[in-house]
Amino acid sequence: MKDHFQITKNYLLELNFNITYENRDEELIVVQKEAFGIKNLILGVSPPVLIMEQFVFNINNQSDKIFKSLLQKNRDIIHGAFVLDESGKRVIFRDTLQIENLDLNELEGSLNSLSLLMSEYSDKIIEFSKY
Repeated sequence: MKDHFQITKNYLLELNFNITYENRDEELIVVQKEAFGIKNLILGVSPPVLIMEQFVFNINNQSDKIFKSLLQKNRDIIHGAFVLDESGKRVIFRDTLQIENLDLNELEGSLNSLSLLMSEYSDKIIEFSKY
């Protein structure tokens, strides 16, 4: 049986991510690579999927403009999407990958997608966080 947790961790290290927290029992890894706009990205190894989530900003005032913009931006995102948490007040980037055949290139693609999103969309994220 594959050790998906260790494989994922090894890929992250190979991609030069800083692991700031790991818990093998809970199968959680938290990483950052601030130069890429990635901070406190949580990876949950939960076969059959790898779940990746990064908090982006809080919605202080519900606004159709914000929701519309986020949904429109989701169309441009290569991997993953903006989602709301259970409270409907926290915007999170979320991506899921099949873990059984996960390879370095696939994980790197998802991480690059998040990095690109954070750099391209940072002005809007800052604007929305001030509403």
